[in-house]
Amino acid sequence: MNFSKILLAILIIVIASCKKEDDVNQLRGTIQAQGISTYMYGTHVLTNNVGQTLYALRSSSIKLDNYIGKNVEISGSKVGGYPIDRGPEYLEVSKIK
Repeated sequence: MNFSKILLAILIIVIASCKKEDDVNQLRGTIQAQGISTYMYGTHVLTNNVGQTLYALRSSSIKLDNYIGKNVEISGSKVGGYPIDRGPEYLEVSKIK
């Protein structure tokens, strides 16, 4: 095997084993509809057991309204450019249990 093939094999292994740093897995909380806020992004929020907003949420693949008031576990990825206006992290939800 020549050097370029070895280098290519190593590169493929490294890329395949990397996790995107903006991926978020296994966040737990309660889904609530996004009300009026100072930051005004997201359609819903994930709150903790005392009602504090942990994350602003959106999803292009899941109807978050179906989970309002329910304690859930979510996975997704951070939306670039956020937080703003002292708001929470902004997540694109891709999975919900």
